[in-house]
Amino acid sequence: MPEMSAHVVVAGGGAAGIEAAGMLARSGIRVTLIEKETEPGGHLKGWYHLFPDRRDSREVISYLSRLISHENIDFIPGETVAKIDRKGLSFSVTTGKGGSFTADAVLIATGFDMFRCERKEEYGYGIYDNVITSAELEVMFRNGEIKTVGGIVPSKLGMIHCVGSRDEKVGNLYCSKLCCVTAVKQAMEIKEYISDARIFCFYMDMRMGGAMYEELYREAQEKYGINFIRGKVSEVSVSIDNRLIVKSEDTLAGRPLKMEVDMLVLMAGMEISDGGKKLALASGLKTGENRFLASADNHYGSNRSHISGIFYAGTCTAPMNVTDTISHARGAAAEIIDYLRNTGRHNG
Repeated sequence: MPEMSAHVVVAGGGAAGIEAAGMLARSGIRVTLIEKETEPGGHLKGWYHLFPDRRDSREVISYLSRLISHENIDFIPGETVAKIDRKGLSFSVTTGKGGSFTADAVLIATGFDMFRCERKEEYGYGIYDNVITSAELEVMFRNGEIKTVGGIVPSKLGMIHCVGSRDEKVGNLYCSKLCCVTAVKQAMEIKEYISDARIFCFYMDMRMGGAMYEELYREAQEKYGINFIRGKVSEVSVSIDNRLIVKSEDTLAGRPLKMEVDMLVLMAGMEISDGGKKLALASGLKTGENRFLASADNHYGSNRSHISGIFYAGTCTAPMNVTDTISHARGAAAEIIDYLRNTGRHNG
């Protein structure tokens, strides 16, 4: 094994942070991996099946768990990175509980937060029973049952795309990239749990920009009979018998639409995590128009910050799926190894 000649602090123990930490550790670099939760894995822990092949997320979590067990990784759960200060050629990393580390480089992998759907009051989240988020539906899948608050198996469900994305009212003009394909995957899975369910997806544009995504969309229509309605939902209310009333417009048919459903699922978008925002503000890191961390260059420097020695991995920079997140993390690890070699602090 190459001599350990450098120390890297990684902020965030989700898929990006773990993947990068594993690659750095295998290169002989000592890694301190700091994660705000008590267990690693990030949002993957709450997901059931991954698109487009509907793979069980626990398989990916198992893979990440093997990486984090490397002897060169010191995993610190229940802690955050609060501030990063340059001290000569090194960095002083301060944690939320007042701890401190000296690092030769820092990797930020603080990930994302799901858009808080209560900010879209017109959809009734937190106001009406049986308006849930896509993340909450994943928990139902994992638990093996889909039921309303009253314990009834829903026979008619609606799914609203772009909740908190492409929305000037909440200040998020960007596309979260994953909401459309998540809706398609979840609609198909609902049909597998409730074969006679009628499912309606309300969308602005179907953006299926990934390998096998378009095929999944076709399968949802042709094999599963999912209904896709192009039109933005304007209002959700509740009927006298406690069913949800959805008002929208079918822009392809050119007519208003009103229907009752038993359950409504909101496809929540992605925003930079609260921890990422606070760390950027405290450490003088730049953010972009989308408020995610701004890379040094969109084309050839997506893993680098504007501060030499501080690097980025994963969804702290933009919405990504798991595959792209892991690839981005590997790129970040390669950048860090190159940086440490060029500065004479790693001999591997």
